[in-house]
Amino acid sequence: MREQIQSLLDQLRLRGMGVHLDDILDNAERTGSSTNDVLIELLEAEYRHQQERLLTGRLKRAKLPWPWTLDTFPFKDQPGINKPQIMGLAKLDFIERNENIIFIGKTGTGKSGIAMSLLRLTLLNGYRGCFYNAQDMLDELYASLADKSTSRQLKTLLNYDVIVIDELGYLTLTPEQINIFFKLIDMRYQKKTTIITTNLDFESWYEVFRNKELVDAMLDRLQHNCITIRIDGPSLRTPKDPEEEPSKNQKNKQTSTSNKEKPHES
Repeated sequence: MREQIQSLLDQLRLRGMGVHLDDILDNAERTGSSTNDVLIELLEAEYRHQQERLLTGRLKRAKLPWPWTLDTFPFKDQPGINKPQIMGLAKLDFIERNENIIFIGKTGTGKSGIAMSLLRLTLLNGYRGCFYNAQDMLDELYASLADKSTSRQLKTLLNYDVIVIDELGYLTLTPEQINIFFKLIDMRYQKKTTIITTNLDFESWYEVFRNKELVDAMLDRLQHNCITIRIDGPSLRTPKDPEEEPSKNQKNKQTSTSNKEKPHES
């Protein structure tokens, strides 16, 4: 009987049930569980399996370069960040309100680390999202003009609940890329959340996009219904004062740890 059930579960691709079938049935025989209890346990096992697969898929598609989280962010080393404000964002209410978030700060201050941490949190909570380096994203969109797939790619970007556009700085852009970027911002305006990290304050965007009317329209959309966070603090990449460094044993432990996890940057 078990072999027949297992075969049917395999054919139906109910792998969560299949993996736990023997354990659940063995436990039912020992405890005298009812048929209803067994069925519920099997369904719960399948549900957990499918949720884990969906989460794995979301994380893979998001293309997060580092596994950073808010729990591991070194807030104590960055006085330029208001930790209560960031932890307030962790409630993810901004997604339901379709609010944008723009992090402005110098290189190394933790903008990317926080943006990726928030994106990871949205994925864990069932939302769909993706991480993009600004130049790479715009280069891909520019390349899509050749095979006329730009509309399809923009639609894909629109369908994400949250996208992170990282390192929007002094980019090398063609007029076509500038127009595509504006179209992306316009398409997502008041529909989906866009998180941008940049080392440029808004007035410097005119130097990058070189079109005053377009930048005016872009900033009008981005800044409306937007949370702007300026990080005015030290670079997290700056070596600490030797007098403040830990003892030799502690250093060895930290070196071992640093080989496994890259610190939050940019």
